[in-house]
Amino acid sequence: MAGGKGTRLWPISRRNKPKQFQRLISDKTMLQETFSRMREKFNLKDIYISTNQEYASEVEKEIPELPKNNIIKEPISRGTASSMALNAAIIAAKNENEIIAQFPADHLIKNPKALMKALDNAEKFIKTNGKDQIVTFGIKPNSPEIGFGYIKKGSLIESYGKQKIYNVPRFVEKPDMATAQRYIDSKQFFWNSGIYIWKASSIIKKFKKYIPDTYYRLIRIKNAFKTLNFMDVLRKEYPLMDNISIEYGIVENDDKIAVLPVDLEWSDVGSWSALKEVLVKDKKGHFIKGEHIDFGSENLLVYGSKKLVTTIGLKDLIIIDSEDAILICDNYKSELISDVVKKLEKSGKIALL
Repeated sequence: MAGGKGTRLWPISRRNKPKQFQRLISDKTMLQETFSRMREKFNLKDIYISTNQEYASEVEKEIPELPKNNIIKEPISRGTASSMALNAAIIAAKNENEIIAQFPADHLIKNPKALMKALDNAEKFIKTNGKDQIVTFGIKPNSPEIGFGYIKKGSLIESYGKQKIYNVPRFVEKPDMATAQRYIDSKQFFWNSGIYIWKASSIIKKFKKYIPDTYYRLIRIKNAFKTLNFMDVLRKEYPLMDNISIEYGIVENDDKIAVLPVDLEWSDVGSWSALKEVLVKDKKGHFIKGEHIDFGSENLLVYGSKKLVTTIGLKDLIIIDSEDAILICDNYKSELISDVVKKLEKSGKIALL
């Protein structure tokens, strides 16, 4: 899934080139990093990239080896439920029994071997014991993050060596800080990685049960897939699908959710502070990109462009210098950057988005 806007990484992540198309952690973009991981396990013909129509050319440029028919183009931006409904419709049109693994294109995973093993076990579980189950991978939380979904571990369902699969009695999307802290203290909750594994026919049934209007539009798109009027049907039906997340629409409501806890060394790189945490382990250390001179500062993230950035006696700051905007932010309040983007939208400063 490569259609997001990445607003919390403004002013580097922009509408015309959001987070998944930025080189934030290596000389590859986040999309290229994700694609490289997938190529270790999957045949090229079995990899699809789902993105907004306006980013399709960028996907083609970054992943030239991917068949163009494997780029799923969303006519407009909708919630993740609609995106996943479209993916399921297209794949089910080819084979309803296909097992689909959905990955965000902009997450960091430092332990790909554990990921591949978990994928094997999730597939095995769905084929043998997990009829109509949704499997997600759980990340052990290390802080009370309010921007993540939380998964409560229930009873053990299946064991595959060290990797185990548990029933999920409760899924909570983005709790408040006090609730998130209680979850951490209980040691019974995991972060939701945003990775989902399910059978195409099973997730389509869940759309019918929980989001029926989207389901009927999904079916129309599926039935039209191999016809000459597919694009007309897609352009008509997709914009009318429910604009909600897969968590609010289905996952929080379903009673067949399973979690496989796995140490992926994972980060959603959802904010500048999250990026710094990934890149710098020493809390007093800096992460510097570009030309920088410092005297006596601690815990800075400086992301420069062409200008020299000089800092003196500062602490816990994020400083981002782009061609047309400068961001200076408390390291512990970077979640509020998305509010800056909203204010720019309201004030009509489209060029800065």
